[in-house]
Amino acid sequence: MFWFMQGLCFLPVFLVIWSSSTFIISYLIAVFKHDVPVVFPFISDTATNPPESCIFGLMTFISACTGILTIYARYKFVEKLSGETSMVSPHLNKAAFWIGMASCLGMCVVATFQETAVREVHDVGALLFFLSGVLYLILQSVISFHTYPYGSFTTVCYARVMIATIAFLAFFPTVICYFLGKDNAFYLASPVSEWIVAFSFICFFLTYIDDFKLFTLQLKIEFEEY
Repeated sequence: MFWFMQGLCFLPVFLVIWSSSTFIISYLIAVFKHDVPVVFPFISDTATNPPESCIFGLMTFISACTGILTIYARYKFVEKLSGETSMVSPHLNKAAFWIGMASCLGMCVVATFQETAVREVHDVGALLFFLSGVLYLILQSVISFHTYPYGSFTTVCYARVMIATIAFLAFFPTVICYFLGKDNAFYLASPVSEWIVAFSFICFFLTYIDDFKLFTLQLKIEFEEY
């Protein structure tokens, strides 16, 4: 059996590859068409004009759907561990789950409402995506230490803390420098930080691969009695 066929690790593998491709493909097309500067444009700016806007919207929606499946699988995995070991509070696990769902909803909003069409809604969706995403990374980092040694290795736990810390620190210049406007001397820090936060999310899900080799999910169907 190939390593990516063990358990459910194909979910984070696909999510990482697909999400990375989403950002890179739209960026390359936008640069090739001279729609954005080569050096650190905003991610949304790489998806302003067709065809990159169409590709970005479709691929981002698929990433959001895959993210929902991955976050749900992680939630059920932690739920199973906490049920047998009582190491993780169910409330903490549920909070991480719903915050992760909110981040995926933000992705869907970003994919559906493009920046040039409905800027206000797009910005709200982006803020929801980044804020909820950073909170999800922090909560999952805490959960990782609670599930040790039944979950991840110590090195993976610390790697998640490092990634979550980078995303947390990069989140503030992303938002603050953006809303200060282009006249601000630190405006370039916003797109740079935005790319850092986005790929922090991707790197974090990369650490799920070994965990997802350990379990599978089963769908149980029961007939209703009339």
